Amino acid sequence: MAGIQAPQTDKKLPVYMKLIEVQQLFRFLESDQRKFSLRNHVMFKLLATTGMRRQELVDLTWEQIDLEWNTVRIYRKGNKERVLPLHPIVLPLLKTYQGHLEAIRFHPAEPVFTNYRGDRLDPRGLYKIFKEVLQHAGLPPHRFTLHHLRHTFATLLLRSHDGVSKVDIRTLHEVLGHESLAATSIYTHVDLEQKKQAIDSLQFDL
Repeated sequence: MAGIQAPQTDKKLPVYMKLIEVQQLFRFLESDQRKFSLRNHVMFKLLATTGMRRQELVDLTWEQIDLEWNTVRIYRKGNKERVLPLHPIVLPLLKTYQGHLEAIRFHPAEPVFTNYRGDRLDPRGLYKIFKEVLQHAGLPPHRFTLHHLRHTFATLLLRSHDGVSKVDIRTLHEVLGHESLAATSIYTHVDLEQKKQAIDSLQFDL
């Protein structure tokens, strides 16, 4: 049996939010006036513009955010790290968020995001908040998870424009912090719009 090669199976395409759905989520975050709305606004725009994993976000401390160079340093298992530029839409949010915290709360070793008790937010709590935000934003909570937000980030980065991808696969690999390039290759899927353009390009003039 050791010499028998298992049949290849099709890789399942990642689920991601359409651009219009991301925009709908952002509009809600920008208009929400409830308690912790500013924290939520920063969290989910940071996830959507960096592709961070859920655990990487809850582990984030203020020493990892450099508002002078506008970067975030992300740590993961095995003492591996990557430095990403912060998107322009996140910078003013982070500064406003800092301004609403007591000085001791943004000490370098303090967590960036906390729960209602002031303790570090945990992955389960973040998941619950995300589902509530989706509900209030008019998006189906059962359809999307936090990891789908990471898929969305990767898909929008890689989506081609006029036949040319916005970023190359190796750059995306570095940004996402994948162990191998093979893990990043799932994002090279062709979306329906690209398929439509390809099929429409067929010429059958007689």
